[in-house]
Amino acid sequence: MSLSCMIVDDEPLAVKLLESFVAKTPDLELIGSFTDSVEAINAIKEEKPQLLFLDIQMPDLSGMELAHMLPEETKVIFTTAFKEYAFESYEVSALDFLLKPIRYNKFMVAVEKAKEYYSPRESVNNVPSTIFLKVDGEYRQVALSQIIYVCGMKDYVMFYLDGERKPLITHLTMKAVEDMLPTQHFMRVNRSYIVALDKIRKIDRNDCIYIGEEGTSAEIIRVTEAYRETFLQYLQSKFPGAK
Repeated sequence: MSLSCMIVDDEPLAVKLLESFVAKTPDLELIGSFTDSVEAINAIKEEKPQLLFLDIQMPDLSGMELAHMLPEETKVIFTTAFKEYAFESYEVSALDFLLKPIRYNKFMVAVEKAKEYYSPRESVNNVPSTIFLKVDGEYRQVALSQIIYVCGMKDYVMFYLDGERKPLITHLTMKAVEDMLPTQHFMRVNRSYIVALDKIRKIDRNDCIYIGEEGTSAEIIRVTEAYRETFLQYLQSKFPGAK
């Protein structure tokens, strides 16, 4: 598998090092390098590389700010000299985080993660078992098997979990959450909700999902028209003849 990639770093020497790494990696195709993040964003939106090696600390437009502007097709591997930014990379669903000075063996580990991401999503090896969420200034590791459903409200989302009376609230967009959660096990059913498919108890004739055990974590969620066809396809895969 060959992945198209770009490099954005305000340090020319750092760009040259990454270019040399890409050149000796058969599975990567470099389609652009930039030392100016503002100039880079226009090229990224036009070329839509699959992979972006992105420095975080840059003038005018930081790597974290740029990451929020990327097209859906482009995934990020952050490169930085500051390890304190590592957990922030989860907020934009970065594939990996490389700490400078970058060694080729670490670079290759990150590339392998990208190859796994772009492999068919049905592959078992691509399914993560946990995610990190930033809650009240701390990073909490959450097992995907705990998640019942996710509810969005503006720039925040609430994760409702098995065994938790209150949801975990974190600063993320619903799109970022969609990218974080494996599509085999989670599905967005309307603008504000993503549900764990194995936590659905029943679906009534009005396209309402009853999810979670009855009690404080239970919820009734309507599948809206924009998401109905995808949800119906899922039902048909489980129950041939479902309508």
